[in-house]
Amino acid sequence: MKTRLNSFALAGALLASGALMPGHASAGVRVCTFPGSPSTALDEAVTREAFRTAGIAFTLTPGGFASSDDDGVSLKELDKALARKCDAIAGFPRSDIADGSGSKLVFSRAYLRSGYVSVTMQESAAHAGGAEIVAATYASPAQLIAVQQPNVKLDLQNTAELTVDAVASGHAQRAIVWYPAVVAYTNTHPGRSFHIAQAASAYADWHLVFAFGKNGAALQPRIDAALRKMESDGRLAALTRGWTLPRMTQASAPDAAAFLYRDGPRRADVKSPIMRAGGREIERGHFIKVDAAVPADAPAFDRAQVAHGKTLYSSACAKCHGPELQGLNAPALRGPSFAPTSNAKLTIGGVYGYMANNMPADRPGKMKPQDYADIMAFLLYSNGYSAGKTKLTDESARASSKPLNAGSSLSAGTSQ
Repeated sequence: MKTRLNSFALAGALLASGALMPGHASAGVRVCTFPGSPSTALDEAVTREAFRTAGIAFTLTPGGFASSDDDGVSLKELDKALARKCDAIAGFPRSDIADGSGSKLVFSRAYLRSGYVSVTMQESAAHAGGAEIVAATYASPAQLIAVQQPNVKLDLQNTAELTVDAVASGHAQRAIVWYPAVVAYTNTHPGRSFHIAQAASAYADWHLVFAFGKNGAALQPRIDAALRKMESDGRLAALTRGWTLPRMTQASAPDAAAFLYRDGPRRADVKSPIMRAGGREIERGHFIKVDAAVPADAPAFDRAQVAHGKTLYSSACAKCHGPELQGLNAPALRGPSFAPTSNAKLTIGGVYGYMANNMPADRPGKMKPQDYADIMAFLLYSNGYSAGKTKLTDESARASSKPLNAGSSLSAGTSQ
């Protein structure tokens, strides 16, 4: 059985709405790590030192998760582990962009800044001409990063190790991959040497922390104090030295807002371009912005396509954007970060054009135009717009220059 790396990043969001953990076992705090994680050795080493420094009895429980297939750790399995075998989780990945909201878990301060990087072979020449073959781990932040880049052909792999190996074997020219997987790969393949560069995306930046449940309020300040002490006396740096991101990848982290709905790579077969409010085409790589001088009404949609759009969303979008549109390892599609009450920076047509060109991440632009329109109808309805009697079409959705404000007092069905 292989456990995909993306499960660990997704777990950071899935657990945000998971069950709470029971009290400590009499033998001490049961600390679990994710099965198959490339950072397990580091996570266990930091656990030993942090809990010893905090004076907290603990037991490492590597078998806390019982994954049964190649799809990684499921939410159900996470809930079972927290309820029966784990009191804390080491190596829990957190991201300012990807974390779900409303978490009842308590998190420690970070003990490692890590994330997704761009990997090539040291001796590889610069790519010239044609689509670049880029490996990424399926249904992970790596895939979301890769799909936003122009002129690439995705080579999707089931595990992070296979993603690195795709570059090492020459099958792919480049990979977007979880950096601890690169460290683990080079540890087991000492003859391999890679060039590491920054993956220019807000989805790339992650931190490893401890996650606590029911008793987190008591545990978290003690572990935080231990980590601070380890940081000040150099022990933490010594433990994480081999896992720290290369200095070049930390030089200029991108602004999160700059990546929230880029137009991204454009499909050659799409006739309708992404438009600014006012009908002007957006140039490649620019943002989808509102022109406040141009009046606009929300496009109409009906209830039948809201229902169909919800079904499509559940099967194609929820794994990244969350079953309640709350955001997992991709941005939320409901609430003020997506549709603010006023002064929206995005248009309905701009967001729709991005979605139809670049989503879902595993098969961008491959759904039927009307299916994309139905998903957009569901998103509008979920953000307070009212259904009417006119069906939303691909053409009308793309043409909308209406700012994407929350529609609790708006009516989508009055005009196009």
